[in-house]
Amino acid sequence: MNLLYLTFVFPLIGFLLLSFSRGRLSENLSALIGVGSIGLSAIVTAYIIWQFNVAPPEGGHYTQVLWQWMAVEGFTPNFALYLDGLSLTMLGVVVGVGFLIHLFASWYMRGEAGYSRFFAYTNLFIASMLFLVLADNLLFVYFGWEGVGLCSYLLIGFYYSNRNNGNAALKAFIVTRVGDVFMAIGLFILFQQLGTLNIQELLVKAPEHFKAGDFWIVLATLMLLGGAVGKSAQLPLQTWLADAMAGPTPVSALIHAATMVTAGVYLIARTHGLFALAPDILHLVGVVGGVTLVLAGFAALVQTDIKRILAYSTMSQIGYMFLALGVGAWEGAIFHLMTHAFFKALLFLASGSVIVACHHEQNIFKMGGLWKKLPLAYASFIVGGAALAALPLVTAGFYSKDEILWEAFASGNQGLLYAGLVGAFMTSLYTFRLIFIAFHGEAKTEAHAGHGIAHWLPLSVLIVLSTFVGAMIVPPLHGVLPQSVGHAGGDAKHSLEIASGAIALAGILLAALLFLGKRRFVTAIANSGVGRFLSAWWFAAWGFDWIYDKLFVKPYLAISHILRKDPLDQTIGLIPRMAKGGHTALSRTETGQLRWYAASMAAGAVLVVGAVVLVAV
Repeated sequence: MNLLYLTFVFPLIGFLLLSFSRGRLSENLSALIGVGSIGLSAIVTAYIIWQFNVAPPEGGHYTQVLWQWMAVEGFTPNFALYLDGLSLTMLGVVVGVGFLIHLFASWYMRGEAGYSRFFAYTNLFIASMLFLVLADNLLFVYFGWEGVGLCSYLLIGFYYSNRNNGNAALKAFIVTRVGDVFMAIGLFILFQQLGTLNIQELLVKAPEHFKAGDFWIVLATLMLLGGAVGKSAQLPLQTWLADAMAGPTPVSALIHAATMVTAGVYLIARTHGLFALAPDILHLVGVVGGVTLVLAGFAALVQTDIKRILAYSTMSQIGYMFLALGVGAWEGAIFHLMTHAFFKALLFLASGSVIVACHHEQNIFKMGGLWKKLPLAYASFIVGGAALAALPLVTAGFYSKDEILWEAFASGNQGLLYAGLVGAFMTSLYTFRLIFIAFHGEAKTEAHAGHGIAHWLPLSVLIVLSTFVGAMIVPPLHGVLPQSVGHAGGDAKHSLEIASGAIALAGILLAALLFLGKRRFVTAIANSGVGRFLSAWWFAAWGFDWIYDKLFVKPYLAISHILRKDPLDQTIGLIPRMAKGGHTALSRTETGQLRWYAASMAAGAVLVVGAVVLVAV
């Protein structure tokens, strides 16, 4: 395990090589460096996973101290890596899925301007995420946290010549920075109260220093939650995620499956001991997830852009993970994080294949009849969509989502359970709405299937992992995260499994009835007054952008226009302007004419006499 540091060093080297080449490398060489660096990291990761299972480290964890960064009045953060079952799971997901996405991107981005620049950014993205999940203290977690935020800005705005893309990147950067400020405040509080940011030391010291519900631990965890909802696109900082689809499709796959949006889930799971001391905040985590997954489901139901539908589905699935964390299903949250990475990467890469085949068309209503022309993409959407909808028994998503619903039931959180069941129905409905509209019906475009190993191999591997095979990969989390506290009989669990499976099938059946064929019924509903109102409201994601625009953006712009003229300097500059004005007025009296001087002296004398008389009186 001494090679652990190489997992992020290889992508970092790839980033440096591609950056300093300044676009002079050929596409083949750029792809070799960009994909090869992640491939080398994947090889090292595979070796570490094998070694971790064959010869587990003492105590189930391993710390690699590279050097001490600083020593300032008792603050001595080490540049150190921490490996346990949780970080090992994240390492495998980030590098494994990230490698498949990079391989697919080498095909997808062919012929695009900035080919090497793209791989430079994605290599830095992977390196930052690995640094985030391997860091042994929250300070370096924060550095990785900011790194993935920077890379998301660069990649969302990759096509920066289009102003809308630049605005989308700026929006993502600003909204996630709001969450980052909250997280930074949380770190300040923890260090001020406990004198350390080392994660393992925090988990030991916090129960000794705080009682459950103490003000400072509640405030610190609330601030950490603020950072998590920003990075993981949960209410109320979820508005950036749909607009992030402005970047290339492999970027969307990276953000949604392998890197950024999972960071918030990881942060809460990693600091689970702190949240256990703030039960109200932990419950709030579940509520945020439950509300987000339902609202995102309705928003996805009316979208027309294939990538935006998947974006809202990500928001919803991350909501399930937050729900799981909120009910104490720590292992269930990470298990769903892993399976979600498989099928969401599959769906985004398959959507990229469809977009290229349809000449970069993204409106699903301008597609249709693609199942014959794009069999691999169709198979990918069927398998990935089934996993997203948690089709019973045969998909990875069923096992991970069912575990979350079971834990919600067993913990007695009926409201969150109902939210999860409603979200499950909505997920099936909008997922197969997409599939039936885009792949069935009348063909509306000439599509051409992609070719090459870089195209079909990632899709094929992810298809397999999205089935029950992916659910057979059990994260080594025993002893790392607390066991769930809910208890109930086996019959109840089987009943819930049957109910959730039936709900998923009902959603698929309803989607088939509504969106296969002529779609007259659903068109009539959409064209009704209520239908138009709800469609517009849901299409705008419940109007959060409009609200934030009125409450924050417009007032900020108005204030900035005022401050642009610097009113303080304007006030200070009033004195010299008055002096200059007085000087100009007095200089006009210097006419050089004797009669004007005589009249001025007489007027002055009258004023002096008048002033004396007034004073005397």
